[in-house]
Amino acid sequence: MNAYDNNMNNDSNRMFDRSTEWRAKGNWNEMKGKMRQQYADLTDDDMEYAEGKQEEWYGKLAKKLGRTVDDVKNWVANL
Repeated sequence: MNAYDNNMNNDSNRMFDRSTEWRAKGNWNEMKGKMRQQYADLTDDDMEYAEGKQEEWYGKLAKKLGRTVDDVKNWVANL
C-alpha cells in the first residue's frame, strides 16, 4: 500500500466515524422523543447523558421514574 492508498483509507475511516456519530445523534434524539412521549415529566437535565456515566444516568432515571435500574435499562433497550 502506498501513501496515497493509506491516506484514502484514513479519509474513509474518518468519514465512517463521522457518519456513525451523526446516526447515533439522530437515534438519540429519536429515543429522547419516545422517552418523553411515555414520561412527559422528563426534563432536559434528565435526558443529559455523559459518555462513561451510563450507570449513573440509569440510576437517575430510575429514581425519577420510581422504577428499578433494570426496569429502566429494559425500557430504554426496547424503545
